[in-house]
Amino acid sequence: MTIIEELKPDSTSKETILTIGVFDGVHLGHRHLMSELTKQANTTKRRAGVITFQNHPASVINPEFKPNFITSVKDRVDLLLDTGVDFVSPISFDREVSSLSAEQFTGILVEVLNMSGLVVGPDFRMGKNRDADVSKLAEIGTDQGFEVQVVEQQKSDEFPIRSTAIRNLLSVGDVHSASGMLGRYYSTAGEVMHGLKRGRGLGFPTCNLIPTEGMAIPKDGIYATLAHIGKQQYMAATSIGTRPTFDEGGRTIESYVLDFDQEVYGETIKLEFVKHIRDEKAFDTVENLIIQMNKDVEETRDILNELTTTQGS
Repeated sequence: MTIIEELKPDSTSKETILTIGVFDGVHLGHRHLMSELTKQANTTKRRAGVITFQNHPASVINPEFKPNFITSVKDRVDLLLDTGVDFVSPISFDREVSSLSAEQFTGILVEVLNMSGLVVGPDFRMGKNRDADVSKLAEIGTDQGFEVQVVEQQKSDEFPIRSTAIRNLLSVGDVHSASGMLGRYYSTAGEVMHGLKRGRGLGFPTCNLIPTEGMAIPKDGIYATLAHIGKQQYMAATSIGTRPTFDEGGRTIESYVLDFDQEVYGETIKLEFVKHIRDEKAFDTVENLIIQMNKDVEETRDILNELTTTQGS
């Protein structure tokens, strides 16, 4: 499928104002940009659109690159649409797209989507070898008939809000700060798989999720989480790691859902990470592990009960 086919040309002649990027996580910085985009669109009676990439551009430019997405493409598109934009066009970043100059890419957007405005951040660059910065884009816009609006970088506790910063926070288990930049709890979802039933034998039957390849997962450890099963939300103590007490290898996500005793194999559950409780560790006896697991569950209950009190159920 060509870039023109993926852009889904609009059958109307209404002008558009667009933004372009991966927008992984759709964090508060992205949301601020979308707010400016929709504001301009409403003021000038244009359609607000987002051009995002189904794969990370770096994966084409550098074959050694390993993606580490905060959100799946589907979740990203849903989150972007929730900001109030009129449409989102996920396109494939391939060799053909990577070879386009900035002038060629914007020319396609002008021709196919009737783009008359482009909203970007101050560090935005595009085109082959990322050769066009915002100043160059403004010059291209003068020639092709679109204006460029630059939106200032947003910060959290004086730190720039970036997808890379959020990945770094997740890698050290700081889901609280990551949530502060996202504007919501970091979440991941997966199908509940059959495991070794080790938790059941310890008195803590768990829902076992296999981490999705290419997705960012918090540092190994124990977390207070919210589990969404069907249309219901439950408290859950979640462990990420390799079960070092039993030396069983493969990395898994295991959630003990409080006050829940249903079989959910094959169902997809979503986990929202509220707080890191402790790092993963090996215990010298199973009895000591069980004692600690009881403490983890009670701490999870306390954390999430307090959350319910302060934010409502």
